[in-house]
Amino acid sequence: MAIQTCPKCGAKNRVDERVAAVNQAVCGKCGTKLPEVTTTASGSSNGKPEVVTDATFASEVVSASASAPVLVDCWAPWCGPCRMIAPILDQLAAESGGRYRIVKLNVDENPQTSAQFQIRSIPTLLIFKRGKMVDQIVGAVPKQTIASRLAAQL
Repeated sequence: MAIQTCPKCGAKNRVDERVAAVNQAVCGKCGTKLPEVTTTASGSSNGKPEVVTDATFASEVVSASASAPVLVDCWAPWCGPCRMIAPILDQLAAESGGRYRIVKLNVDENPQTSAQFQIRSIPTLLIFKRGKMVDQIVGAVPKQTIASRLAAQL
């Protein structure tokens, strides 16, 4: 399920990607057609953060950031603050509308990329644009902070 914001009234709508592939979804409040839920090359929808690894980082983040900014969530399953911001990143991914992408990198399972970007504290959010890291946010921060830092890169 993806959460999409209606472009007309701003209402948040749950959209099943499988059903949306066949029938275009409409806003439950005002009836306006919602933007189509797109699928990326890796097969996941834009409604959820994608998972990247050491092997896929260059193609999924560095190369992909040429078209739209990419926010990388460097996290670990045992990290409490990482679990706190996960729902915020899910919301931002659902609200992205293709303007940016959000991906998740498990630092325990991907030490090469973690070392490359000197991840010493988690959660760490990296923002890439045009193949380069342009911003870094360390620690659990409010949704507005993440959204404004992402908006600065659009």
